[in-house]
Amino acid sequence: MNKYLILYLIIINVIEFIIMGLDKLLAIKHKYRIPEFTLLFLSAIGGSIGAVIGMFFFHHKTKKFKFKILFPLFLILHFIIIYYI
Repeated sequence: MNKYLILYLIIINVIEFIIMGLDKLLAIKHKYRIPEFTLLFLSAIGGSIGAVIGMFFFHHKTKKFKFKILFPLFLILHFIIIYYI
C-alpha cells in the first residue's frame, strides 16, 4: 500500500478521534457543537476507525441510530477498499 495513503489514514483517523472527544467535551459544557455532518463526513473520507474508537472511548453518539449504523458501515467499506488496493 502506498505510504502516502497510510499517512493519510493515520492523520484523518487521529483528527476524527480528537474531534469526537472535543464534541463530547462541548456537549458536556453545553457549548456550540461540531455539526453532525462534519463527524459523518470525516468518517466517510477515511476516519471511520477514529470515529468508532472515539464513539466508544468517549461514550459519544452511541445512542444515535445513524451513527451506530454509519460509522461501522464506513469502517467495513474502508476495509473492503483497502483490501482491493
